[in-house]
Amino acid sequence: MRGKFITFEGIDGAGKSTHVEWVADRLRARLAGTASVVTTREPGGTPLGEDLRQLLLHRKMHLETEALLMFAARREHIAEVIEPALTRGDWVVSDRFTDATFAYQGGGRGLPRARLEVLEAWVQDGLQPDLTLLFDVPLETASARLAGAREPDKFEAESRTFFERTRQEYLRRAAESAQRFRVIDATRSIPEIQVELEKILATL
Repeated sequence: MRGKFITFEGIDGAGKSTHVEWVADRLRARLAGTASVVTTREPGGTPLGEDLRQLLLHRKMHLETEALLMFAARREHIAEVIEPALTRGDWVVSDRFTDATFAYQGGGRGLPRARLEVLEAWVQDGLQPDLTLLFDVPLETASARLAGAREPDKFEAESRTFFERTRQEYLRRAAESAQRFRVIDATRSIPEIQVELEKILATL
C-alpha cells in the first residue's frame, strides 16, 4: 500500500518546525511494525538540494532563477526521497513543499501564478500531499518569535508587506484546496496545538 505524504507550511516565525518531529514520532508510534516515517525539508532533503538551499537562502538572484532552483531542488527531492518512500509504503513528513513556493515566490515576490503552475505540473507529475498543515499566525507574532533568534536568511529579513502577501497567498491556497489543508491557529501554546494535531492525525 502506498504511503502518505504530509507537509508543514507557514510564514517564518509561525512555529511549524517545532511540531515536525513531534508529528513524526506520533506517526511512528501509530505505524510501528507496518511502515516507516521519513522526515525531510525543502529546499533540501538531498545532498544536491541542501547545496541549492544555501544558495536560495543566502544568495541574491533573479526571481525566476529563484523559482527555477526551488523546483530543481524539488525534482531531485521527489525522485530521490519522496517518491521512493511512498512507493515502499512509508510515510513522508516534509517541512515545506510547493505551497511555500506559491506563497513566497508567488505571493511574496509577485511571480505570476501561471508560471508556477506550469513548473508544478512538470516537476510533480500530479504528486500532491495527502495532508498539508498550515500554521497561521499574525505578522506581529511571527516577528516577535524571530526577533534575535539568529542571523536571518534573506527571506526572514524581508519586509512586513512581503510577509503579509505571503500569508495571504497561503490562506488563499488553503481555501482553494480545503480538503487537503488544515489551518492551525499557531498563536496557542504548544500543548494546545498538539492536541489538535493528534485529532487530525487520527483522521488519517
